[in-house]
Amino acid sequence: MATNAPFSEWANTFTDPRLCAAIIDRLTFNATIIETGTNSYRLRTTRTINNPPSGAKSNDHSGAKSS
Repeated sequence: MATNAPFSEWANTFTDPRLCAAIIDRLTFNATIIETGTNSYRLRTTRTINNPPSGAKSNDHSGAKSS
């Protein structure tokens, strides 16, 4: 399993605190946790596409024709 969210943020996804704790407990039992310390390539790319620098044209992939 891979995630960019730290365990402290998992309660945002699994809103029941007991369920969240149980999931983390079972996933981490005898597990090796590897923290890469890097940012997500996909997240960075998505943010760049959605927030181009000022003056730059963004690629509109919506399929809508401009007039």
